[in-house]
Amino acid sequence: MIPMAVAPDSVDRNWVRQEPGEDAYTHDLDGIDFAHPSERVAADILEYYRLRWAYEPTTFPIEWDGAGNVIASFSPDFYLPDFNLYIELTTMNQKLVTKKNRKVRRLRELYPDVNVKIFYQKDFRRLLLRFGMPVQEQAHGSGGGLVAGTSAEDGDE
Repeated sequence: MIPMAVAPDSVDRNWVRQEPGEDAYTHDLDGIDFAHPSERVAADILEYYRLRWAYEPTTFPIEWDGAGNVIASFSPDFYLPDFNLYIELTTMNQKLVTKKNRKVRRLRELYPDVNVKIFYQKDFRRLLLRFGMPVQEQAHGSGGGLVAGTSAEDGDE
């Protein structure tokens, strides 16, 4: 089947998967399977500032086949309910973010009421530096992008 470039006549909101329950904003960070180390660092910052958040709580369908079956979806990394804001981190090398940009653009077309912000590598670098965290480039084989590095003092413990 050839993927449709547009959504069915109306986007069925029932396809959107949302998970957070009552305790969705209480976190055991070690119990969350973050897709990339940078997401764990972002969660640490959100926790430090006592911001309510949920990790990948919503999956939005963004592409369907000719029969109307969902063939592509997008789950932004974080949702901040107090700001009604989804955040997507893209700490990979900038030339590799085209696919993610396309997904966010598609999400905005289909769900104009959804507020989503992309944090690119340069944004994440500034955030880490602002909080005094050393920045470390990660090898491509380890997922690439940036992570919070360890300072010389941290290595002494």
